[in-house]
Amino acid sequence: MTTPAETHATAENGTWTRVCRHADLTAERGVAALVGRHQVAVFLTFDGGLYALGNRDPYSGAHVMSRGIVGTRNGEPCVASPMHKQVFSLVTGACVDDPAVVVPTYPIRVNDETVEVSVA
Repeated sequence: MTTPAETHATAENGTWTRVCRHADLTAERGVAALVGRHQVAVFLTFDGGLYALGNRDPYSGAHVMSRGIVGTRNGEPCVASPMHKQVFSLVTGACVDDPAVVVPTYPIRVNDETVEVSVA
């Protein structure tokens, strides 16, 4: 996990927090960051999409989503938890097999080559 990210700038729904440089991300691999009190998993897909969701696997309780296997289901980018392999949408955070189980998603952007997440 990275060190606590630096907060700056006001976002519409809170503050944006710097997580890492965009160039430091590897497609289809997640990274974990501590944003305030939230562990966030950040993903870059091969098509350039950026996604941020909670790093906690709701089935096991372990903070491991950033280590999941990235892919697609029905054309939608997803991540499979490394613990029990449940698949979650990177867009909505919903579990593909049980839509009632949801991992939180967060706004994410690139600002001056830096990836930023808002958890407010």
